[in-house]
This record gives sequence, structure tokens and C-alpha cells, in this order.
Amino acid sequence: MSDPILQLRGVNKSFGAVQVLHDVDFTVRAGEVTALVGDNGAGKSTLVKCVAGIHPTDSGEVLFDGQPATVAAPADAAKLGIEVVYQDLALADNLDIVQNMFLGRERGKPWLLDEADMEQAARDTLASLSVRTVTSVRMPVAALSGGQRQTVAIAKAVLWDSKVVLLDEPTAALGVAQTRQVLDLVRRLAEQGLGVVLISHNMADVFEVSDRIACLYLGRMVAQVPTKDVSHGQVVELITAGRSGDLGLQRPEAVTV
Repeated sequence: MSDPILQLRGVNKSFGAVQVLHDVDFTVRAGEVTALVGDNGAGKSTLVKCVAGIHPTDSGEVLFDGQPATVAAPADAAKLGIEVVYQDLALADNLDIVQNMFLGRERGKPWLLDEADMEQAARDTLASLSVRTVTSVRMPVAALSGGQRQTVAIAKAVLWDSKVVLLDEPTAALGVAQTRQVLDLVRRLAEQGLGVVLISHNMADVFEVSDRIACLYLGRMVAQVPTKDVSHGQVVELITAGRSGDLGLQRPEAVTV
């Protein structure tokens, strides 16, 4: 069992009168893929945005590398080494791969960018992830396939010495071959020692690449278990009912009259 790199303890988050997260505990371990699953409205997106510093938590504790951490803004998350790849990828079609990977973090001086250094860093990052489908880092993103776009977005996230990468539905709308390419990349991230969080509705993907499964149900973390210890059916029950056998929410005690 690898060491926890990111831990949330007792995290609560409300929007007005609606409480979205209830005392959520969540652990991400270095070198592992943790699948975060749950039905629509379970709180997955809110939890991810709390980790990313987009939504400040109402209460609870965040630990990073075992030390208390404050994540009140995206810059705080980036400083710790937390990066998020959202489902829309946030890539600019009119820019090439290098320009996208360094967008907002360009190297050099404002009046003279170090294009050669950025280009080499982009190549090195893609090579470190064993990406061979991108033939040139100067290709415009508009010319890339869905799988290649996802690859560029992930490479952009790990370019900055990240320690934790959260991937929001990375295989959504991809074909079979492109899905295979992205799942292989997800495993390579973990093999390089990163803590990877995979948010997905695709149970086949979850069971293929994850080491652990964390299930949210109506804003509560009902289970965090090794993937090998649960079945597909059990995870579906946790997602839809919040419990499966001894896992998840406890059944209410019988009332004696």
C-alpha cells in the first residue's frame, strides 16, 4: 500500500441552503489510480472543484504529503502540485500543442519567449508518457483527434511536476482505439508515481485501470475500497442505493413498538 499524498477529512460544502458534500473523507495515494464514481448529482464535480481550489470548503481538513494544506484558490492547488483535466479539456483550437501546454505559463520574457526551450519541454513530456501518436508538437490543436487532444491536455497537466492529477471523464465520446490510448496513458501516470483520480461513469474503464474505487452517494462518501475486493454489481449498488451488503450506508435499525 502506497502512502497517501492527498487526504480530505470531514469536508462539507453547501451552496446556500443546499448541502452538497457531507463530512467527506477522501484519500489519494501516490502511484495509484483512484476511481471516483457516483450518479449525477452525487457531488463528484463539487468535490473535484474543492480539491482544485475553485470552491472553498465550508469545513474540514486537507492534508498534502501528510501536512495540513490550505486550498482556497486554484493557485494554491497548482503550488501543491494538483492539476485538473476537465471534460472540455480547456484547449485553444487556434494554438499549436506547445502554445497550449504553456498557455499562461510561457517561458522567457514577455517580449522574447524561449520557443526552443518550450518546444523541447513539450517533446520531453510527451516522450516521458510514451506518447507516439503526436507527430509534431507544432501541430494546431484543431487538427488533432479526440484521443490526441486528451493526450495533450494530460501532458499539459503533468508538465509542471504535478503530484496529483484529476481526470474528468477522459474517455467520454472517444472511440475504441482512442479510449485504449488514453487508458494506457492513465496507467503510465500512476506508474510514474503520481496520484491519479479518474472520474468516470464507464465501469469497464474503472475496473480496468483503477487500484481503488471511491463512491459518492448523495454527497456522502459511502465506500473507498480496493478494486479487486468489489464486483461490478456491488459498485452499481453503491452508486444507486448507497450500500451493498456490508459496504456503504448502514441499514436503519428496526424500530420496536
